[in-house]
Amino acid sequence: MKLGELLRGCDYINVVTSNELQDTPSLTLPPRGGGQGWGGDSSLITRHSLLDTDISGVAYDSRKVKDGYLFVAMKGEKCDGHDFINEAIQKGAIVIVHEKTVTSNELQDTPSLTLPPRGGGQGWGGDSSLSFIRVKNSRKSLACIANNFHERPSEHLALIGITGTNGKTTTTYILKTILELWGKGAGLIGTIQYMIKDRVYLAPHTTPESLEFQALLQDMVLSGCTHVISEVSSHALAQYRVDGARFKTAVFTNLTRDHLDFHKTMEEYFKAKVRLFTEILDREGTAIINIDDPYGVRLYSEIRTARLTLRQAQGDALNMLKGKRGEPVEPSPKSQNSNLKKIITYGLQNKADIRASDIDHSFSGSRFTISFEGKSYEATSHLMGLQNVYNIMSAAGAAVSLEVPWEIIMEGIRKTTNVRGRFERVDLGQDFLCIIDYAHTEDALERLINTARELIKKSEVRSQKSEVRNTPSLTLPPRGGGQGWGGDSELRAPNSSSRIITVFGCGGDRDQGKRPKMGEMATRLSDFVIITSDNPRSEEPLEIIRDIERGAVRGNYLIEPDRAEAIRKAVNMAGNGDIILIAGKGHEDYQEIKGIRYRFNDREVLEKILKDTLHIQNVK
Repeated sequence: MKLGELLRGCDYINVVTSNELQDTPSLTLPPRGGGQGWGGDSSLITRHSLLDTDISGVAYDSRKVKDGYLFVAMKGEKCDGHDFINEAIQKGAIVIVHEKTVTSNELQDTPSLTLPPRGGGQGWGGDSSLSFIRVKNSRKSLACIANNFHERPSEHLALIGITGTNGKTTTTYILKTILELWGKGAGLIGTIQYMIKDRVYLAPHTTPESLEFQALLQDMVLSGCTHVISEVSSHALAQYRVDGARFKTAVFTNLTRDHLDFHKTMEEYFKAKVRLFTEILDREGTAIINIDDPYGVRLYSEIRTARLTLRQAQGDALNMLKGKRGEPVEPSPKSQNSNLKKIITYGLQNKADIRASDIDHSFSGSRFTISFEGKSYEATSHLMGLQNVYNIMSAAGAAVSLEVPWEIIMEGIRKTTNVRGRFERVDLGQDFLCIIDYAHTEDALERLINTARELIKKSEVRSQKSEVRNTPSLTLPPRGGGQGWGGDSELRAPNSSSRIITVFGCGGDRDQGKRPKMGEMATRLSDFVIITSDNPRSEEPLEIIRDIERGAVRGNYLIEPDRAEAIRKAVNMAGNGDIILIAGKGHEDYQEIKGIRYRFNDREVLEKILKDTLHIQNVK
């Protein structure tokens, strides 16, 4: 692809060649105000024949550079791509896109790099001059370049983005089921995996870097997908990974405390999410918003304000033009509805466009009524809990925006099975319920435990508490003068003989502020809690556990750093009608300790323990 095509629509500060870099490191093109696309003085670029330079590939990782590549140097979380410019050049890069200043002295100070002699020469891996393109923001430029390199694939797709703290993954699977029942080829990009129709790929990130994101979209187009559902993380939005993609629909699920190690404040976290709706969503696209969430209410208001402001500006500009022409000026359109960014709200409140009512939960799933535009539909789902009612409504809202018939939507809701690691039930015939869930925030943990409590309350069969098995290896020390889980009747839910036993930990190298909050939530709402390790990463597991323990409000817990042993203890103490909640890791198949990922999957560990403890045979 020609360099000119790659840089279409991208912003930059200046362009120099390797020869000029030796003599004029400060060469700067005029500001963008003087022209379109190339900074105002296209003659400087044309003079060096840069527009016609053939680019064979794009990379931001110097290890992946090959001959004829364009290399984008950008700062990452652990490394800075500017430190690897020389390596990229040695591997064959002919164009370097960079954000920081790069001078000839810096390059010459590197023994492995020889600048070409004036008038040409090899030296740079070829007989043409190396070009440097300085940009204001390398990540923004990578998104633009990636979109162009992969031939702007989102223009050939109905792209749906789903963002929020909780509920993204389940919503994507519900919507994918609906679209496939509608006869559409659907792709999926998310936390658990990437899917191109039925092809499945590992997902190293919820939302990949822009180069991989656009490559996935292009592959989906070539594979016959017409629709793509993508989780869009706050990290991705803050780092411009999906910029340039044309989203037809954007869904906001909720916003609660998470990722403050990255965003620092809830305000910055919210601003990152807002970008999907105010900067990236197609101007004629549809926003689907959970109006029961306080941040959803705020987002709704901001989108309406931006929409009316744009409408006002368009009207003012049109009137100004008409005034110059001597034509009649129309009244200001402040109160007029605009077709820009349609909004569909959902929730339990009457004012929501899509509303759920008459909700009934059971251990087999949920039943409720969905109302929209004066019509009601009876929904039946295998998914349990109030949080999944919200997920179903968000998927239904997205489907409505795509004009999917309601009978297809309802069928898709019925046919969606449990999503791996999302309130996932593990049943090997034991007389207590085991649930694995990805809940790793205070809000998600609260929802998880409350859902379990609601299931217990609504259970038709109430069994007497069974005696715990006599396990010598299990000792529950008293906490705060209490009698652990066994002799303190106050630890049990009122009017219920069934207990909730919660096993959870917190990840290392992440927001430390949520740890005591999760400890408080777990001990307050659960009957008994086992605090254990999650992914400690570079931190000491016991230090993380101590942070959690500081938030405990009751003595109904024990500490077991070994996660597998913690699960075993929960199984050993569970009796008839109890619910074990194993929270935090969900679908993950590893535990990261000191930079090494060890094989660990909550479901696999739980199933083995159940088989060993309960002597269950022949389980798949």
